[in-house]
Amino acid sequence: MKKQIASLIWLIAIIGFVIGCYGIYQRFAFGHRLTDYGSYIPWGLWVATYIYFIGLSAGSFLLSTLVYVVKIEKLEKIGKLSLFTAFGCLIAALISIWLDLGHEFRVYRVILHPNFKSMMSWMGILYSSYFVVILFELWFAMRVDLIKTASIGTGLIAAVCRFLALGSSDTSDKSRARDSRVLKVLGSIGVPLAIAFHGGVGMLFAVVGARTYWHSGLTPIVFLVGALASGGALLTAIVYVWGPDRNRPQFEDMMRFLGKIVLSLVLLDLLFEISEYFVGMYAGIPDEAIPIKAVLFGHYWYVFWVVHVLFGVIVPVWIFTRNAVSRPVGKTSPGAIAFAALLVAVTFMALRLNIVIPAQINPEIEGLQYAFMGPGLNYTYLPTVSEWLVTIWIASFGLLLFLIGYNVLPIVNKDDKEVA
Repeated sequence: MKKQIASLIWLIAIIGFVIGCYGIYQRFAFGHRLTDYGSYIPWGLWVATYIYFIGLSAGSFLLSTLVYVVKIEKLEKIGKLSLFTAFGCLIAALISIWLDLGHEFRVYRVILHPNFKSMMSWMGILYSSYFVVILFELWFAMRVDLIKTASIGTGLIAAVCRFLALGSSDTSDKSRARDSRVLKVLGSIGVPLAIAFHGGVGMLFAVVGARTYWHSGLTPIVFLVGALASGGALLTAIVYVWGPDRNRPQFEDMMRFLGKIVLSLVLLDLLFEISEYFVGMYAGIPDEAIPIKAVLFGHYWYVFWVVHVLFGVIVPVWIFTRNAVSRPVGKTSPGAIAFAALLVAVTFMALRLNIVIPAQINPEIEGLQYAFMGPGLNYTYLPTVSEWLVTIWIASFGLLLFLIGYNVLPIVNKDDKEVA
């Protein structure tokens, strides 16, 4: 069954990548002319995609710290998987925001000519640091396995592992203990870094004083909780298909544990959401209440009520409660937990869209929408086919990166995988 799921995901990723190539061609051939965002609504689908993937990355990374920093034994075998998931999502996020830039080839100037009073400059510094920490953590986590694979394997995979081992050959207990200490230090550095950079993404929105819908001290915290919920959900779904499952009782226990974590985080995120919407509606400040009404009762009400609330909260919470909490050990269905986690991870994109788009539909000055006429000067937005094609390409690229890496690198020990 899992092999069929993995094959289906390969097929979806390849098809999405091929179809999305046309969107990439349009992006570089026509710039931003085929998009629907403009001067009044400058942030669209690609910004929502960026905060979606960066949240998945931060959430997966923070869960890896449960392995390398907190030392939770039942998650020990998925440490590398969570790190590699964080790496793939980070690459997808950076591509998303890079393609959204007006002058994408000047991105290096953020690092070379930083303005330390700008959140953008700090984001560039934090992303670079986070990227380096993930690479180092992955190397130390895989070092011994890279050496083993290079020594016993043949062909391309052995050659890749030999290259990535960087000449290291020591697999002694002493070197393993050193790797463990280094991973603990890197994980400890990575925790505040992941909190800072994803809280920083929330800050990018929160510091926009002209948009009351975003302008809240809680916005960075909401981003963090959302990252943990969506990243944890994605990792849980991935663990079911590609994780270490030879020891069935241990695997079931791990899936129950992950299910409980995701359940708690989804409910916490929902609590923040209810509080935010209730306070905003009760106060009735137009700049905040109008976007909330648009989310709840506007033209795209189904994105919130059907996609997010029904399939992203109610159904997963019911499945998690039945399988990860209520049922006794031995009666749990790991597949059901993985399905619920997948629902949370995928439908979280609706939440990200409802953060980015509605705040921009209300004119800052009454009547501004009638003052000037021209392309991009309106307060309506619907992603174009070209925008969706680019988004499909980004998601497919990230997926293919993960699939290729999983098959080439020793991310999960073969001895821990069930022989299907």
